[in-house]
Amino acid sequence: MSKPQINKVVLAYSGGLDTSAIIPWLKENYDCEVVAFAADVGQGDEELEGLEQKALRTGASECHIMDLKEDFVSDYIYPTVMTGAVYEGQYLLGTSMARPIIAKAQVEVARKVGADALCHGCTGKGNDQVRFEGAFAALAPDLKVIAPWREWDMHSREDLLDYLAKRKIETSASATKIYSRDANAWHISHEGGELEDPWCEPSKQVWTLTVDPEDAPERADRVQLSFDQGRLVAVNGDRLSPYQALVELNKLAAAHGVGRLDIVENRLVGMKSRGCYETPGGTVLMAAFKALEHLVLDKTSLKFREQLGLEFSHLVYDGRWFTPLRESILAGAEAFARQITGDVVVKLYKGQATVVQRRSPNSLYSEDFATFGADDVYDQSHAEGFIRLYSLSSRIKALKEKGNN
Repeated sequence: MSKPQINKVVLAYSGGLDTSAIIPWLKENYDCEVVAFAADVGQGDEELEGLEQKALRTGASECHIMDLKEDFVSDYIYPTVMTGAVYEGQYLLGTSMARPIIAKAQVEVARKVGADALCHGCTGKGNDQVRFEGAFAALAPDLKVIAPWREWDMHSREDLLDYLAKRKIETSASATKIYSRDANAWHISHEGGELEDPWCEPSKQVWTLTVDPEDAPERADRVQLSFDQGRLVAVNGDRLSPYQALVELNKLAAAHGVGRLDIVENRLVGMKSRGCYETPGGTVLMAAFKALEHLVLDKTSLKFREQLGLEFSHLVYDGRWFTPLRESILAGAEAFARQITGDVVVKLYKGQATVVQRRSPNSLYSEDFATFGADDVYDQSHAEGFIRLYSLSSRIKALKEKGNN
């Protein structure tokens, strides 16, 4: 099958071994101009330092680095938190949430430079290929998509290193990369190495962001989170931007070993994978948000919001951000979140984030009704009639069964 004619392609570029090899490979196999694109979603200065120079040395004609940190937190993380989305009951969706904003910005760069194709370095085994290409389909169906890992005949790090060496392209990568990691403002993920055996306990070198809970301080710290209509607006009384608030929570929680997770999850493409995640600030934020929800939302509202969260977790994980379904679920979640205003205090200690205080002007909690002491507002004898009506269908069923015997 002949390759499509490509004049200019925008590559999602990280500076790692894969994308370093992709730039010359694209030029050789498609005879096209390659524009590198990188998104700053809070992965840290170390990953971005010298990135533009490296891309140009490798053969890119341009390199665009876009600062997306604040937009990532305010437009992708906060809305997801409002839905209560947690994939398969554990994963806080750090990698999944970052992909749509990166893909959107990549399309914007492609439009700006007049490219006719987009390229990513995702493998054919992972979820990210679906997330990127699903976003491309929704935002730029006219642009061609190139996925080198599904085309070239290289299969290992050694193959990629040999490829670059033959072309005298320098790289700091080595043949032994123990772990595959992905970082952003929300989390860092770890895969590979000993983690490929689910019976193998993660070694200390797996974790890079959080203190080992066993080595965490013997004294707990408390952090106060203040919310306004579902959005975090202050940490310990200091009003901060969405990104800076998350940075502060990450710092406070990581020092106590909060946010470590070791799971086996179901990938979208059908296989299971084992991963370790560190989401310190996100773990605290989710705990605080849910505490306010339980204070403010009535039983049926909370039940429906939980259903929205379950559906949204799969939507985000499966790469369906740019769909009408996402808009509909967020509209529902934001309606509930308008009541989520108040303060929550979370205790950080030895890997745990425990809510110990909560208050809200919209609270439905009433000590007058909930007290176990004497009260004048609740006649306990009224409960008998309620229970008889509530269990009426069960009573009718039992009487019918008895009559048939």
